[in-house]
Amino acid sequence: MPDSIKNSLFTVRTRITQACLQSERNPDSVNLLAVSKTKPVEMIEVALNNGQYHFGENYLQDAMDKIPRVTNPDVIWHFIGRIQSNKTRQIAGSFDWVHTVSSMKIARRLNNQRPTGLEPLNILLQVNIDNEASKGGLLTGEIHQMIEELTSLDRIRLRGLMAIPSPSTDSNVQRSAFRRLRELLVSIQSDFELQHFDQLSMGMSSDLESAIAEGATIVRIGTAIFGSRNYSGANP
Repeated sequence: MPDSIKNSLFTVRTRITQACLQSERNPDSVNLLAVSKTKPVEMIEVALNNGQYHFGENYLQDAMDKIPRVTNPDVIWHFIGRIQSNKTRQIAGSFDWVHTVSSMKIARRLNNQRPTGLEPLNILLQVNIDNEASKGGLLTGEIHQMIEELTSLDRIRLRGLMAIPSPSTDSNVQRSAFRRLRELLVSIQSDFELQHFDQLSMGMSSDLESAIAEGATIVRIGTAIFGSRNYSGANP
């Protein structure tokens, strides 16, 4: 297992570097988020030993078992799953980033429940970029109004946008969705004075090159690092 994860990380980092160079971007401008959902602590430790510090979890019960067991102070935890109202206190107190905020109710709860001893919680607004009925997230027309309301909250820090486009193997289709998310980010930056609003969480194992070409700053990679995910009965 150690050699497998080490080699996989090297391969993914090489893909990121090559995609950045092809798009005339600095490879340091893209952060690799290792999606460790359903994976054991032992795998996380191997990735840590190979210089990986950002990890994404979307099953809260599984994450709450793992987080206390990973004692490296440099680890940065990202919550990337659907957020239930009764789980916001644990998320607010245990994670550094949340990628899936799509309602003021959840945003307020995360804000109010963020412990005062911690830095403000970094949040991304999840956008339903392809208007899919089966997916969560804000529609593009809802974003501006929500941001106006979010500016009154002081225990969360609005950092950018996240999306999971409809799956496609066509790079033109992939890039179209990612481009729309980037254009939305630019529009928001123009309309609001948001000091830290510069992150685009988009792209996974199968489409990270297209995402980077369109400006991704965070790519969420699980399968290409850890292999196929283990079964979990929890809802994402």
